[in-house]
Amino acid sequence: MSAPVNLVNLERVSKAHGTTVVLDDVSLGVAAGERIGVVGRNGGGKSTLLRVLSGTEEPDDGRVTRRGDLAMGVLDQLGTLPPGTTVRDVVLPSSTFAAEHEWAADPAVRSVLTGLELDRMGLDAPVDTMSGGERRRVALAAQLIRPLDLLVLDEPTNHLDVEGVAWLAGYVKSRVGALVVVTHDRWFLDEVCTTTWEVADGAVHAYEGGYAAYTLARAERARIAAVSEERRLNLVRKELAWLRRGPPARTSKPRFRIEAAEALIADEPPARSAMELAGFAARRLGRTVYDVEDVTYTVRGADLVSDDEDPAGPADPRAAGERTLFRDLTWHVGPGDRIGIVGVNGAGKTSLLKLLVGESQPDSGRVVVGQTVAPAYLSQHVTELDPRLRVLEAVQDVARIARIGKQEISASSLAERFGFAANRQWTPVGDLSGGERRRLQLLRLLMGEPNVLVLDEPTNDLDIDTLTQLEDLLDGFAGTVLVVSHDRYFIDRVCDSVVALMGDGSVAALPGGVEEYLARRAAGEASLPSAGWVTPPGSSAPPAADAPAHSAADVRAARKEVARLERRLEKLTAEEERLHAQLAEAATDYAKVAELDARLREVVAEKDQVESDWLTAAEVVEG
Repeated sequence: MSAPVNLVNLERVSKAHGTTVVLDDVSLGVAAGERIGVVGRNGGGKSTLLRVLSGTEEPDDGRVTRRGDLAMGVLDQLGTLPPGTTVRDVVLPSSTFAAEHEWAADPAVRSVLTGLELDRMGLDAPVDTMSGGERRRVALAAQLIRPLDLLVLDEPTNHLDVEGVAWLAGYVKSRVGALVVVTHDRWFLDEVCTTTWEVADGAVHAYEGGYAAYTLARAERARIAAVSEERRLNLVRKELAWLRRGPPARTSKPRFRIEAAEALIADEPPARSAMELAGFAARRLGRTVYDVEDVTYTVRGADLVSDDEDPAGPADPRAAGERTLFRDLTWHVGPGDRIGIVGVNGAGKTSLLKLLVGESQPDSGRVVVGQTVAPAYLSQHVTELDPRLRVLEAVQDVARIARIGKQEISASSLAERFGFAANRQWTPVGDLSGGERRRLQLLRLLMGEPNVLVLDEPTNDLDIDTLTQLEDLLDGFAGTVLVVSHDRYFIDRVCDSVVALMGDGSVAALPGGVEEYLARRAAGEASLPSAGWVTPPGSSAPPAADAPAHSAADVRAARKEVARLERRLEKLTAEEERLHAQLAEAATDYAKVAELDARLREVVAEKDQVESDWLTAAEVVEG
């Protein structure tokens, strides 16, 4: 039986921008039903690869062939929309849907409208007055609604909250067509993709699986090839150690990949010592960092539509009225706390951070700030710098040496870790891209040696390598960290606890992290409307979150069972190691060896059963 013909083929394709070669003799293909994630450094050629693949840009050399009847949809980073149109014109064009009843009866269409919150915007809302985030969601919806053979998406998770990203992952997983997606959201890559392409130095390397499998495979490739980039390898080791020590589901990857990586991570210490950092933070910060006491806060006018998203244009008709975000809110943030903050767009995440750092004042109540608090606030918007300054000058303008944890790092070295190579450090700020300016803003904050980091969507516009550098630095940061992010992987990696703004004016602690937040949202415990989940086109089964098959009580019981099984698994692992040690000691005592071997077999069998039970319970928790 012959192999299926690819939807798109690239044959010895090369592409250069000026003197920079971004694709060099690349040959690859996209098969029907494949879900491919594309990763690589900013400026490395990911978007160029998508444009060449989709035909919006021609290669300098080589050939691109596409199946004759290929139906393809493309979402670029700009999300460009026709001027003078409405949401209905873009998403539900009359050429496709002649009458409203044609799409109103289609569950797939309703799923997209609710999942991307277009029903809240209104189908007759003009696109010209929308914020950048809203326009992006409209452009994404226009592609998702169409029955396509191939969907090509460039950063589709930008401007989506945690719940929106989870909805999108469920939707695209259940589609029949192929997917090629550029994203820096590592959770999304792991959840959705079956193949990962890494674009680096003009080449495209293909790996089986999502982000975790890609990380393991990249480390294996580096080990086999005896790569000399020790700094990069150290980052991979730390990332591997994090993956290996995570929940069993995170490490339930192909066994050969894990075994191949064992040599790399055997001596790698934990990502951070929480007790040591907390003790150091308490000495630097004292008892109080932020105490929010009976705070009530209402947003009015333009602030109503700019909270947690790009600001809307001045003509936005919604820039009127008011809404109370917090009512009698009391919350304590202590020294060494590392807290992730989640919630739907508009719930007040950005407003909460502004209250803490003093950019906004409560209507009633007070925010008490510790006397020794020296915060650094990373907003969603890039602070303007003198465009004539060079990158290194802009960093050294803050400090020449930064002390982060036990490390002393020069401005030049830290800039290099954030993706500014030595020659790039002399680039004028005015010539930097939006993502590079974001990196520079974060770099300047860290050079100021703050003891409290308040970060609003710090992962925006950062590539995966830069994200791992940031996480590595934060591992040694002896202070308090508050993070608003839709990047679930980043929150898991950096934060020790998670809280949620549930839309009712309160802050809820989430011992179960982001998974608990999504479960509570699905159970209707948040007051803001939740996104709908229904079967997309061509799917015979609904996504996992569609009218959850398990009740909230089932999920809570399963979560307790997961915790119990994890504790049992730890004990069995320790028992297995002890028995192996005893077997080595009793090597000449055949009777003793037989007895220990029988016990070891029992332990291994029980361990296998516990792991199986854990996976079953985890599936219930995950929806």
